[in-house]
Amino acid sequence: MRLLVIEDAEILRQSLVIGLGDAGYVVDAAADGEEGLWLASEQGYDLIILDIMLPHMNGFELLDRLRTLGADSLVLMLTARDEVEDRVLGLRSGADDYLVKPFDFDELLARIEALLRRRAGCASNLLEIGELTINLHSKQVSVSGVPVSLPPREYALLECLALNRHRVVSRQEIEHKIYDDKIEPMSNVVDSAISSLRKMIDHKDRPSFILTRRGHGYQIRQS
Repeated sequence: MRLLVIEDAEILRQSLVIGLGDAGYVVDAAADGEEGLWLASEQGYDLIILDIMLPHMNGFELLDRLRTLGADSLVLMLTARDEVEDRVLGLRSGADDYLVKPFDFDELLARIEALLRRRAGCASNLLEIGELTINLHSKQVSVSGVPVSLPPREYALLECLALNRHRVVSRQEIEHKIYDDKIEPMSNVVDSAISSLRKMIDHKDRPSFILTRRGHGYQIRQS
């Protein structure tokens, strides 16, 4: 999953980028409202963490313009403004959640997980797809009840396909969600990761959990 942090306080911004990266997310960051709006409207993030008191454009205006542009990224407002009217304005402007500073990082992670899970139609952190079980919080995977240890990149790929299990996910979308911008265009990193993941979760004598939709992308098999 790819997140955008829009926060002008450098120490907090860097701390969020590092912490969320350690939690398995691909994270971009912006230090002011104008840069944040440009990134948010151009890149299509799964979730945006948005401060309110930003240089050049405040978070309320940014969110309003983002929604006017039709962007449907989840937005979690993270701000020192704790008045009820600020929370109401943020939520009514299109934010999906509102967390007041100072905050506990574990609570922020839990709220991010809940928002992503809700968008994917999951009632809990335990996602079961046929014989495949994924714990979205602990990032543990099992197949037919047997635990499978996945490296971070393969887990991120599986989570991406599982959270979008009702549709085909294109190779370009996978690159955007789980890789940084340093990979070469037209590289085969996604194909290699798919091959590696299949070897880790598939049974030799059964169809693969991951279907290839030629010319379109990949989709998790749901039965």
